[in-house]
Formats: sequence, C-alpha cells, structure tokens
Amino acid sequence: MNITVVGSGYVGLVVGGCLAETGNAVTCADVDEAKIEGLKNNVLPIYEPGLDSYVERNQKQGRLAFTTDIPSAIASADVVFIAVGTPPDEDGSADLRHVLDVAEKIGMHMTRELVVVTKSTVPVGTAAKVSEAVNRHARFPYHMCSNPEFLKEGAAIEDFMKPDRVVIGVETDHGRSVMAELYAPFVRTGKPILFMDLPSAEMTKYAANAMLATRISFMNEIANLCEIVGADVDQVRKGIGSDGRIGPAFLFPGPGYGGSCFPKDVKALVRTANSHGVPLRVLDAVELANDTQKHRLFEKVARALGSVTGKRVAVWGLAFKPNTDDMREAPALVLIQELLESGATVVAHDPVAMHETERRIGKTVEYADSSYAALEGADALVVVTDWNEYRHPDFARMKAALKSPIVVDGRNLYDPRKMRSLGFLYESIGRGLVA
Repeated sequence: MNITVVGSGYVGLVVGGCLAETGNAVTCADVDEAKIEGLKNNVLPIYEPGLDSYVERNQKQGRLAFTTDIPSAIASADVVFIAVGTPPDEDGSADLRHVLDVAEKIGMHMTRELVVVTKSTVPVGTAAKVSEAVNRHARFPYHMCSNPEFLKEGAAIEDFMKPDRVVIGVETDHGRSVMAELYAPFVRTGKPILFMDLPSAEMTKYAANAMLATRISFMNEIANLCEIVGADVDQVRKGIGSDGRIGPAFLFPGPGYGGSCFPKDVKALVRTANSHGVPLRVLDAVELANDTQKHRLFEKVARALGSVTGKRVAVWGLAFKPNTDDMREAPALVLIQELLESGATVVAHDPVAMHETERRIGKTVEYADSSYAALEGADALVVVTDWNEYRHPDFARMKAALKSPIVVDGRNLYDPRKMRSLGFLYESIGRGLVA
C-alpha cells in the first residue's frame, strides 16, 4: 500500500517507520527542509530507542522516503495520515491550524480515491472539520478515519508493533477494510482492532490519557499524605495495586507528570468540556495536583539544606521520563528555575537530554559529562528522572564526591534503610525523611 504521513515529528516518524517495516511504501512529508535533509541522512530530530534502525533499514530497502513536496506525496498515496502538531492555545484548547491546512492540501492534490486518517491527537469533532476542509477541493471519493496513537515515549516502537489495541474511527466500509488490512500485521496475536464512530475514537484518546494522569496525581497526593502520617507509599502502592480492580500500572509517585501528551491532553479535554458546559471537576483537580507536585523537590532540597542560596545542587535526570530527550513540561525545568531564582548553582546530568535542555534554557546550568562528575563538590543531589544508570550507583563514590551526603530522590530509587546505614541524609516521595 502507498502511504503518506504528513508530519515528521515524534508520531509521524514512528508511524512511517513501523508501516514501512511491514512492507508498505511510505513517504514522510514535512515543511521543515532541515529536518527532511537530516532524515535522508538517517539523522533523527528526536531520540527514541530503536527508531533510528527502522529509518535507516527501510530507507536502504526503498520502502521509506522523506520529502518536502507535500502535494506530490499526497498525489501518490492510497492512505494519508495527518500527524502534524496540535500545540495548546493560551486557553488550553488544541491548535488545529496545521491539521486543517494539511486537510486543505489533501483535497487539492489527491488524484484517486483516498483514505484520510487523523493520527494527531485532536479534540472530538476534529474529523468532521478535516472532512469539511478536504471536501472543499476534493475531486475524488475519500473516506475519513480517526486512528489515535497510544505511544509511550521511550517504548514507541514496541507499542506500535505490538499494540494492546488499535482504535479506529470509521464512516465507511471501504475505510474500515483498508485500515483493517493495514493493521493486520500488528494484531496477529489476537489483540483487538476496535472499530467505532469518529467522535468515540477521538474521545478514547483523551479519556485514556486523562485516566492515566489521574492515577499519577492521585498517587502523588497519597504519597504526600503518607509522609505526614508515617506510612510508606511503596507498601501502600503494592497493597492497592494487587487489587484486580485497580492494577499496578501508573501508581508510582514522583515529581509530577510532564511530556507532550498528559499536560496538553488534560487541558484540551477540560477546555472541550467547558465549551459544552460540562465541567470536569476531577480533571481540574488533577491539573492542580500535578502543578503543585512539581514544586515538591525544591521544597525538599531547600529543607534539607536549610537554604539553597549559595549552594551547589546536582541534578540527575532532565527529560520528563527515561529513554527520551523530551523536555516538554519536564519537572526538572521547574526545579532548576526555582533553584536558580533562589541563588543556587545547578550542575546537571542526563544521558540524552542535555543538548535539548541547553537549547531551551542555555548555559544557565552546568552540564556534567557523567553522573558522578555532576556530584563533585555538590551540597546535595536531586534525582529527577529514573534512568536505569541511576538505579544502582556506587554509593561510596557518590558520598565521597558530594560535599554533603544529602540525596533527594524524586523517583524512590533507593532503599531508605540502606541509605541511612551508609550515612546519607535521604528524602524520597511518600516515605519520609531518613537521617
């Protein structure tokens, strides 16, 4: 099948690479000339484990191509995926300008019967707007579909190649048939393709992310209460996660959620609900709890040091989660800003996100070549992102490098009893202070 993916960002590249991997002829089109030239030379604009090999292998085999000529890419396609960005407007609603611009181009440049698929995360009702934009210029039949993505950054290839389910909103039998054929290689183990109407598919994406964000904020609030009443949130998490009605996923407390999906999607869903006169009070609370949680690490390190003014603070982890360089809404940015505004010096380390951090905030912080180099002469360490390389450090080396043996662990990576026995002043999330 001839597939065109318009938009070569995170979602578009994963979609293009994975569809090419199953034998389709895929063209990824984008207006960014520098990005496209880089991709032609296997230089990716994002970090996602395994994606570089998919891009290189399928380009070499002639199944994957990159272009800035969007009209020609549309003209040669049987299926066009719209995977451009939908950044939040000031009021939290999703900005659909890029999506609708692509829709106009599809209508103008299609040369045959076409399946049009919204892959970008878009509010309920967007498929109807896309269809209207295509229809203004279409000279051939087209079939509107909504196929929301459920890709976890850091595990996107696995999620696409072995999905829990595939959600597809369809209007016609032809659209259903084409999409079923396209996704058949990915559901051979019996995972379902869930066909539904277009608004339900669009709502499913937002509802799923809002539910996961709710679990995170709920667990963070329980963790904060555990600290006050003397409970251990790790034990509580295991206790409730063992209940089959609840399950263990997304019950790990931390410094708050970030990234490109949860913050944006919760805001967009709240905005959609408000525009229809339906307040989502639970999600209002989820947002407030998450915003508050992002300040917890600064509060903890300030309490441990007495004052951060004039102190040197090491930060392990900058990306909002491991296995990505994504700094959007990252808790580390909130911590760094508060430390700097309070007169501290910050030295940071992250396996892949230091370049992206420097692009965003410049050299306002020092960037260390290794995790241990970041500790040299630091008055405290704050662990923000749970990269694997931070999970089992050389504690003796850590203690020798730190000016003061103070560790604030935002991801509960270490055993409090062990840290106490090693002589650290150790504070985590929901497990109290160990001195």
